[in-house]
Amino acid sequence: MCKRVGDVLCVILLLPVILPVGLMISAAIFADSPGPIFYRSTRIGRGGSPFQMLKFRKMLRDAVGSSLTVANDDRFTPIGRFLAASRLDELPQLWNVLKGEMRLVGPRPETVDFVASHPLEYEEILTVTPGITGPSQIQHFNEGAHLEGVDDPVRHYLEQILPYKVELDIQYVREWTLWGDFKLLLSTFALPFRVFTIKARELVHLPPGHRRAGWVVSCAAVLLLIAFSAGGGSAR
Repeated sequence: MCKRVGDVLCVILLLPVILPVGLMISAAIFADSPGPIFYRSTRIGRGGSPFQMLKFRKMLRDAVGSSLTVANDDRFTPIGRFLAASRLDELPQLWNVLKGEMRLVGPRPETVDFVASHPLEYEEILTVTPGITGPSQIQHFNEGAHLEGVDDPVRHYLEQILPYKVELDIQYVREWTLWGDFKLLLSTFALPFRVFTIKARELVHLPPGHRRAGWVVSCAAVLLLIAFSAGGGSAR
C-alpha cells in the first residue's frame, strides 16, 4: 500500500510537467500521421492477470508484424522514431500506474508468449506489480539496436536477451529496496539524455578519450532534446 501511495503522489506532483509534454507529443503524432494517438498492448501483470498497457503510437496505423521493434524499424513514423529513441512513448503508462496496474519501478511487463517461455521464473516475477522502469529496462535501453540486422529478431530475443532480463527481474524481486527504486528512477530520468549523447557522439565520430569534447557533445545533445520536445518536431 505504501508503494502505491508513493507512486500516485509522484504522478500527481509531476502532472505540471507531464501534461504539457504529453499534449505536445499528442499534437505531433496527430500532425505526423493519421490514426490514433495511443497504442494498447496486452501485457501480463501481477498474479498473471492481463492488462492493456498504454503507449504513444510510434508506428504507422496499418503496421503489422512482430511486437518487437528494431532500431530502424520501417514501421516507425517520423515522430515515432524520436519517441522510441527517447523512450517518451512510455509516458502514457502513468495512467496504468494511477489505475494500479503498474508501478513507476518494477519488472517490465511482457506479452503472453514471452511470459509463457519462462513459466517458473515469471511465477516469481509476477508476485509484484510490473513497472514502467526497472533494472531490465535500464540495462537494455538500446535493445532495438541489438535486434537490428538479425535474421529472426523474435528468436534472438527469446534466446539471447529475454533470459538475461528475466535474471535481472528476479534479482529485483528478491533484493528490492526503496533506495534501489530511487536510483532506478534517477537513471530513467537521465536515459533520454544518455541516448541522445550516444547518438551525438556517433554523429561526430568522437574518440572515447576526448572527455572535454564529450561534455560539449553531451550539452549539445541535451539542448537538442529540449528543442525537439518543445517544438514537437518530426523526426513497440
